[in-house]
Amino acid sequence: MKLTFRLPCILILSLCLVMNACLPFANESQASTFPTSINTVTVSAGETFQNPVLRENFADPFILQRDDTFYLYATNSSGKNIPLAISTDLVHWKIQGDAMPALPKWTKMTGGLVWAPEVMEFNGKFLLYYTARDQTSNKQCVGVAVSDRPEGKFRDINPTPLVCQSDQGGTIDASPFRDEDGKTYLYFKNDGNCCGIPTYIWGQELTEDGLGLVGKPVPLIRNDALWEGNVIEAPTMFKRNGKYYLFYSANDYASHLYAVGYALCTTPMGPCTKAKENPILKSALENKEAMVIGPGHQTILQIGENTWMIYHAWEVVAGSRRGDRRFVWMDLVEWDNEKPVLKGPTTHPQPLPLVSTP
Repeated sequence: MKLTFRLPCILILSLCLVMNACLPFANESQASTFPTSINTVTVSAGETFQNPVLRENFADPFILQRDDTFYLYATNSSGKNIPLAISTDLVHWKIQGDAMPALPKWTKMTGGLVWAPEVMEFNGKFLLYYTARDQTSNKQCVGVAVSDRPEGKFRDINPTPLVCQSDQGGTIDASPFRDEDGKTYLYFKNDGNCCGIPTYIWGQELTEDGLGLVGKPVPLIRNDALWEGNVIEAPTMFKRNGKYYLFYSANDYASHLYAVGYALCTTPMGPCTKAKENPILKSALENKEAMVIGPGHQTILQIGENTWMIYHAWEVVAGSRRGDRRFVWMDLVEWDNEKPVLKGPTTHPQPLPLVSTP
């Protein structure tokens, strides 16, 4: 009787694995059948995905594309300094280990203070810009770590932080940008909201190797709009058709007021003018069955002709309450007269971002 029961099950399981069946939601357990290469993914025209694309605590997400693989980095959680996930289609993710298991000597060994990592390649090396607690100033400051591979392990051997505006509350949310002329820039935010002073998004040119800074930082925008509240943060510089778009998040990250806006800049170092239509992404609270709370800390990814915004939003638990985890969401950015129009936050099925035809 037991043998008769097990044999069909084994055959069915084997068939499912061969067919590489995938589930519509992407979390760690469902990611076990994700494809090994984008080029091997065959998707019918009507196939869809639905937010969130990762139902794990992956706050402040950043995605690096390297060949046919996407690397997703996040703020510390689950005992990891830099959580990491890997995908080949942006929808099905497999959780990895800690991308930076050891912190440098300049950091204060306090749990829960390694934030907002972003990665860029320089001359065959991968540089990770991240935020941690500085021992000397007792402020959040920005460091840079290096690895030969995008998955790490990243190491920061510097004796001091890369950027630390201790007299302005500290420095967080570093984001690198490479222009078409090869010059690279680092954008960051002074953590003034920690101390009751204004917050600015700053820009500064990086050295050729990405490990140092050139000149002095330039303030680009500050929190001076009503919807921004006491803070702007999470800068993302994006260039399209010769125009520079500085995306950013604002207001209380832990509330429904957290949202995303952008400014249009003349050069990578400004001047920048905020969009009148801000915010372009905000909470959706009308439908109690599909609430989206606090979407933000965005990153931008260009896939072919399509622009995608990847961001986090809070888990919604019973009673339409905000949970404790931030899941990863993804929505299409459309362009209307050179203005970004976000089709989100979406809770309905939408076409998969990557489709290859036989």
